[in-house]
Amino acid sequence: MLNKIILIGRLVKEPELRYTPNGAAVARFTLAVDRPFANRQGERETDFIDIVVWQKQAEVCAQYLGKGRLVAVEGRLQIRSYDDSQGIRRKAAEVVAEQVRFLDRPREGQAAAGAGGHDFGLADSGYSEVNFSEDDIPF
Repeated sequence: MLNKIILIGRLVKEPELRYTPNGAAVARFTLAVDRPFANRQGERETDFIDIVVWQKQAEVCAQYLGKGRLVAVEGRLQIRSYDDSQGIRRKAAEVVAEQVRFLDRPREGQAAAGAGGHDFGLADSGYSEVNFSEDDIPF
């Protein structure tokens, strides 16, 4: 069986970083992803997809990402159920990120990753670390 999601989009707002009672970092953000076709009015619609990132990668995303940043997210779809404050059973769909790739440079005034590259917390998820410098990015 296969559960694989790949998205490219822009962050709607700053990531929210929290820690579980066991000390595990978890970051949440919403990704705006344009649909590849126009509606009847000739406008492109956008989907707003909730993303969850864990461990070191969550801390890196919270530190270096901000509203409007372009990222690629690779992960899996997760559907969970919960009871809201009125006791009504709800469902939530979210993508649990296995890998987050930064696709643009930070704007003026935003934090930037060091020129020597950065460990994005991928070693714990089975992915190997990729080192790069800002000069390697073609835009």
